[in-house]
Amino acid sequence: MLRVEAAEKSFDGFKAVNRANLVVEEGAIVAVIGPNGAGKTTLFNLIAGIHKPDTGKILFQGENICGLAPYDICRRGIARAFQIANIFHRLTVFENVQVSVLSQQRKSGVLFRPAQNLAVEETNSILASTGLLNKARRVAGTLSHGDQRILEMAIALGSQPRLLILDEPTAGMSPEETTVTMELVKHLSQARGLTILFCEHDMDIVFSVAQSIMVMQHGQTIIQGEPEEVRQNEQVQEAYLGGALSLSKETSDA
Repeated sequence: MLRVEAAEKSFDGFKAVNRANLVVEEGAIVAVIGPNGAGKTTLFNLIAGIHKPDTGKILFQGENICGLAPYDICRRGIARAFQIANIFHRLTVFENVQVSVLSQQRKSGVLFRPAQNLAVEETNSILASTGLLNKARRVAGTLSHGDQRILEMAIALGSQPRLLILDEPTAGMSPEETTVTMELVKHLSQARGLTILFCEHDMDIVFSVAQSIMVMQHGQTIIQGEPEEVRQNEQVQEAYLGGALSLSKETSDA
């Protein structure tokens, strides 16, 4: 579904992404990991169209999407959720998702009172699938941090993506919220046939959820493979200062 080939991006002479490669198969859950500053978020920004790569290709369903505007990439089927919840705090949960659905349907110019009865079924379906239907009338800014992150996923689903990109989806969450969120990610992948690409610092989450893992360091791809292959790779172990201990089965199963 998605292929990144030798992508590069520099900022003021600093090469944030350096000939990075990534493959995301349709229907898979793929993680990108690496130390702080490895280039993960910049790579996601390249895929989402926020930045344009200096060189290389980004192919989505066979089409080179480099240079397309973020809204064009979104309409082709790629949705992005950010490290910090990006929601409309003063709108209700329902309205947050409804805005996204109407935008995808190109009806966003009819907000809000005339649009109150539009896309109701589609919006409620998304809220139900993310566990937010019983909070539909709540003002989004009053939700817990965990529910705000889930709401951002629901907003992303409003654009009817085929590929959902999640940038540290459990950042700042309690252990309970983390469990609920990652179970939701797996459920969305299975129930909606979503392909999911995410980055995460918690290795327990990565190795328990991802089917394929790509590791970055200094903007480069060290390896991409199945979790056990990545766990045993010496370069990966060296990239994480704890070495083999930090990626051992004992640690990930604790």
